Amino acid sequence: MSSQDQDISFYDYDPSQAVAGLCCALFGIAFIWSTFLTFRKRAWVWTVQLLAILMEIVGYADRIASAAKPSDMNLYAVQFCVIILAPVLMAGAIYVVFGRIVFHVVPAEKRTTRLLWIPPRWITPIFVAFDIIALLVQLIGAVSVSSTQATDADAANKLKIGKDVALGGLGIQMGAFGLFTVIAARFHFTSQQFEASLKWRLEKADGGRAVFVKGSSKKINPNWRHLLYALNVSCILILIRSVFRVVEFAEDSNGAVSKHEVYMYVFDTLPIFLVVLSFCFFFPASYVPYMGFRVPKRTGDTTELGSHEGSATALREI
Repeated sequence: MSSQDQDISFYDYDPSQAVAGLCCALFGIAFIWSTFLTFRKRAWVWTVQLLAILMEIVGYADRIASAAKPSDMNLYAVQFCVIILAPVLMAGAIYVVFGRIVFHVVPAEKRTTRLLWIPPRWITPIFVAFDIIALLVQLIGAVSVSSTQATDADAANKLKIGKDVALGGLGIQMGAFGLFTVIAARFHFTSQQFEASLKWRLEKADGGRAVFVKGSSKKINPNWRHLLYALNVSCILILIRSVFRVVEFAEDSNGAVSKHEVYMYVFDTLPIFLVVLSFCFFFPASYVPYMGFRVPKRTGDTTELGSHEGSATALREI
């Protein structure tokens, strides 16, 4: 790379085409795997996660081209924006999965604000709303940062404003997602009190590999807690990535994070790929039913919990 190219490069380091290509390939494999499971299980709500993975693929594919032409603003802007925004969609998918777990595990009369600190039926809508706001704010900030050139008049001020806006979006995301992580971790322990009730409502099938909800043809994997483990670990990984991005936007252009590409791959790419991979191994629709966009309010001809004829599996739309 010539000194002239370096002077106008959007990167403060020499970006690696090889590493970007490897990341693109890994996310590509995960996308194929997730797509197969989504169609096989008819888990249409998981298309949100597929879109997020696709954004990662586009981001790293574009980064390959951007590494070859580091002074091209359009190439830099595309990879910067989609890689920044993809985890926001993943957080939205996690909110939905948690909501489905709650409504399958917790009896209707026990789904209270005291249990989850937020009205259970509003968990998904509230956190998804914050997710959308964070997405839009981060998008504005990311576009502002990625489109600022060193030759622009008052470039330093434009860059600062863009970073501050992006930081605001990250702050919204971290605040909401941090609260959600605490709620999900707490539920991991409080849900144990409902396991006896859940077992009563289930009938063994498939040699014990799956169970039916009484009064329904829908199956629940008796190892549903494995999915809860994957969800909690994914929350921690996304928070690690968010903290990294906050540090990145908060420091100036001479900071260590801005000067070394390895930090992005260790604290952003790796955690996000592990999130994607964990849900390939522990695919939500393999553990809980009704992973479509809508959940029926009742499954089959059910009665109130405690009846010997059926079970209260009234599941609200989430």
